[in-house]
Amino acid sequence: MRAKLEVLALVLGFIGLFGTITVTVLPTWRVSAFIGANLIVMEELWVGLWMDCYRQINIRMQCKVYDSVLILPPELQAARSLMCVSIVLVVISLLVTGCGTQKSNCCGDNIKSKNITLALGGSLFLLSFLTTLIPVSWVGYTIISNYYNPTLLDAEKRELGSALFIGWATSGILLITGIILLVSYSKRREKMEKPFTDTYLMAARDVQKEESVYLERTPSSSYKHQQYV
Repeated sequence: MRAKLEVLALVLGFIGLFGTITVTVLPTWRVSAFIGANLIVMEELWVGLWMDCYRQINIRMQCKVYDSVLILPPELQAARSLMCVSIVLVVISLLVTGCGTQKSNCCGDNIKSKNITLALGGSLFLLSFLTTLIPVSWVGYTIISNYYNPTLLDAEKRELGSALFIGWATSGILLITGIILLVSYSKRREKMEKPFTDTYLMAARDVQKEESVYLERTPSSSYKHQQYV
């Protein structure tokens, strides 16, 4: 059962890696909001971490890579860095988790080292969950705040793009992966500590038997008196 959980965690980890790469590359973090004067769809704008895409009616979409990171708002600058960190963390997490599985030969027969490696992999997955959730939620919060800001023009307002929804789903997968690995680690630890506990209890019983004193039964004084009579 524990081996199946580890295989499931690896599968979810690869899905999380694909999700983080997809979210980082997609230009649909912020999309045009068709409200007010923009109710008639004449043009569409996508804003991503690396490029923005623009399309007018009956014209193919054209994308342009940003000339400088400084032209991005602060939340997109932070999201660009954190998503790159997330990809690196997920890759390292997969490598570490692969070394900590039961069928791996990385640590040989050293069960304790495998347990520590598995716990480290689960912790890294939880860290990648945070580095994915924070930028996606930050950008989503900014979009919603600006959408309901009455001082902004309708043309300047944006809606949540598909990249944000994929990012939230990916962060949930990374969270589940980390929890599965830590649960598997705790079960392994309990199984490893149980034989030592049983050995300790058996040794304690043997010590009690050795220290016990055998008291020989002596006849009472009344019994001796009856013998003489």
